[in-house]
Amino acid sequence: MKNILHIISSPRGEASFSTKLGRAIIEKIQSADSPYTVKVHDLTETPFPHLGQAQLSAFFTRPENRTAENLAGVRYSEEAVNELLEANVIVISVPIYNFHIHSTLKAWIDQVVRAGRTVRFGPNGVEGLVRDKKVFLAISSKGVYSEGPLQELDFATPYLRHILGYLGLTDIEVLRVEGSSVPREQDVLLTQVMDRFEVRDLF
Repeated sequence: MKNILHIISSPRGEASFSTKLGRAIIEKIQSADSPYTVKVHDLTETPFPHLGQAQLSAFFTRPENRTAENLAGVRYSEEAVNELLEANVIVISVPIYNFHIHSTLKAWIDQVVRAGRTVRFGPNGVEGLVRDKKVFLAISSKGVYSEGPLQELDFATPYLRHILGYLGLTDIEVLRVEGSSVPREQDVLLTQVMDRFEVRDLF
């Protein structure tokens, strides 16, 4: 059985179009491919802590030397990394706020970028250890950032491509619901996006 990890980062609940788009992607994958189990992690309901001294100290302490305090500090990161490594497909629902990602998604990223767990530093530089997975970025925004004058202000998409690539996740497909602040029109845009979306052989 293959696994899908759906990361939700919008605080808008059922009204979120990035969440709706992520769910639509998952439904289409499941209808076109063999069955998947789906793990949903809503970062606005169950957030990971922002990095603090306890987490950083634990990260840079060898596992055999970790104290009880270190183990508590690294617990959330281990949970996030294990969810990521167990997934075959990762769907990240990304609303664009102030030209970037929501802070809960940044906190998740800071928990999964781990030396020795998801990245390795060797004589040839950095090597991402999270490989052979498909990533879908389900992005929503009121403005149009895929082209035109706002494109250079989309700091979310290039950042996510870079940091995910840093981990070894380079097979990334971006789908967008963008360009309307009217919910009814966004529903139409969502339908249009999914009508064009084709599930290719994932593996």
